[in-house]
Amino acid sequence: MKFNLVVGSALFCISFAFSQEQLPTTTSFLPNSGFAVSKPLIEMPTINEELEENEKQTINPRRKSNAISYNKTPQPDVDPIVQNEMGNKMTSPPIVNWQGTSGNASPPDPSGAAGPAHYVQAVNIRYQVYNKTGTSLGGPYALNTLWAGSTNMGDPIVMYDRYADRWFVSQFNGSDKILVAISTSSNPLGSYYTYTFVPSAGNFPDYPKFSIWADGYYCTSNIGGTEKFAVFDRTKMLAGNPTAGMISLTVPPTPNYYFFSPLPADADGQLPPYGTPCPIFCYEDNAWPSATTDQIRVFKFTANWTTPAASSLTLDQTIPTSSINALFDVNYDDITQPGTSQKIDAIGGVFMYRAQYRRWTGYNTILLNHAVIVNSTTKQTGIRWYELRQNTTTGVWSIYQEGTYAPDLHSRWMGSMAMDDNGSIGIAYAVSSGTVYPSIRYTGRLATDPLGQFTFAETTAATGTSSQMTHNRFGDYSQTSLDPDGITFWHTGEYLSSGGKTRIFSWQLPLSTTGVNDIENKPDLFVHQNENMLEVKAIRLLEANEVQVDLFDVMGKQIASKKLNTNNGNAECKLDVSGLAKATYLVRVGNEKFQKVVKVNIQ
Repeated sequence: MKFNLVVGSALFCISFAFSQEQLPTTTSFLPNSGFAVSKPLIEMPTINEELEENEKQTINPRRKSNAISYNKTPQPDVDPIVQNEMGNKMTSPPIVNWQGTSGNASPPDPSGAAGPAHYVQAVNIRYQVYNKTGTSLGGPYALNTLWAGSTNMGDPIVMYDRYADRWFVSQFNGSDKILVAISTSSNPLGSYYTYTFVPSAGNFPDYPKFSIWADGYYCTSNIGGTEKFAVFDRTKMLAGNPTAGMISLTVPPTPNYYFFSPLPADADGQLPPYGTPCPIFCYEDNAWPSATTDQIRVFKFTANWTTPAASSLTLDQTIPTSSINALFDVNYDDITQPGTSQKIDAIGGVFMYRAQYRRWTGYNTILLNHAVIVNSTTKQTGIRWYELRQNTTTGVWSIYQEGTYAPDLHSRWMGSMAMDDNGSIGIAYAVSSGTVYPSIRYTGRLATDPLGQFTFAETTAATGTSSQMTHNRFGDYSQTSLDPDGITFWHTGEYLSSGGKTRIFSWQLPLSTTGVNDIENKPDLFVHQNENMLEVKAIRLLEANEVQVDLFDVMGKQIASKKLNTNNGNAECKLDVSGLAKATYLVRVGNEKFQKVVKVNIQ
């Protein structure tokens, strides 16, 4: 969100409702308004101590207050599916845990992702590259360094496009621009293709959220209170094509609690086939204006790069949820802190970043979470979370599991989730109360655990030591990403220690009950080219009788697929690649319990 800166119990729910509706949209194709190739980032000036000392800022509480507190429908006194006890499985401590960059921006809005050898973090006004032990390799750089002539505005998003082995970073700029940079190689300290887009001239594209999909980088934002959906031409941007453009859709209003920004699906693991519509999600509280049901809305964005005007947005499904209370304070004063009457914003009304999408055998998954009021008397905030599953035969989404995490009397919010190759779910979030300073903690669950429950004991990654005394703008989002190894979670978020700070850490969810991660005994996948054949071998597969092997390119096109029977948990096959061009491809081995994707350069 915008800031001004001046330098100088488990519930198994499968109910859903079809409401497929072609929405009336204003569709436009917009070319980029500025393209360049930057010089290598490592050659750019870093933020020096003098500039850092002179940075000043003012807080712009841009999330406007609601005129009234809507309450046309009675809200639950206590969340009906709250998990009010902590899990007891032993959690592994952070693998690495270091102080991220923060700058003097409030909120910092940290975003970050892990690649094979790097972790890249961006916050409002800064960008920094680390190795995966926390040593800075470059930066901090002023965020606008990537786009010559731009200014620092903020709301950055960092993604590692593992399919193309490239880095993506964005921010908004000026009154109506979105800036996107794509690394020209796998090196985040190298040069970048930089693009400027104007999704709606004269209208500020606030709170932009991006995702990786086969046929584009999808984006949603809040533009003047309207819903804005966009997709950027991933194919051309990866090639550094200066003609890359965007398809933009404006749709009729959706019930919301004033501030609205839906969330696009972000692919992890295997890409969907090129041309697959991108699902986009938002939720509704039945107490909001014009809303009638506590539910999730699923949109389907179909991009057509040949005939952009033929692109469409469909309200694909509405999925009822267990009852929620998302009627937060009209002035966004929600979360209690120690030693002050100043409260901080719980970021109600939106799903939190990311909506991680994964393809399994027979179904696809989406993870979503948002803040809810757990107790209407105490106003404690908790995290409502969902695992949606899509039947790959019917295309129908349903709630596989949902829960509300509030295992004690502290408030939790600003969660970010991911699922690993074993189907285990990790989540990290902010924690605060009258006795706990704003901190960062994490927990998780295994795929075999009781539905709707986080079963691991909560672990603190960063302990807060102070409260925010002057305003309620704490943080707008955090980010949990999955390492290319498929089992390591990475998180960056905000906590408070002598002012706003950010943290970067990683962890894994052990499959053993002792909490010890025996890496050598985990399922694994090996791919090797031997002349015109790819030799694929999967080992130590868990409870697997059959697995599927897929070969696809970096745009999601499936080239070959085989089903294999396992022998003592192992499976192997050969794929003929004699007719393929020399390029990077990906191989996936998976079933309903496990998947792993590895990259291979075919020569």
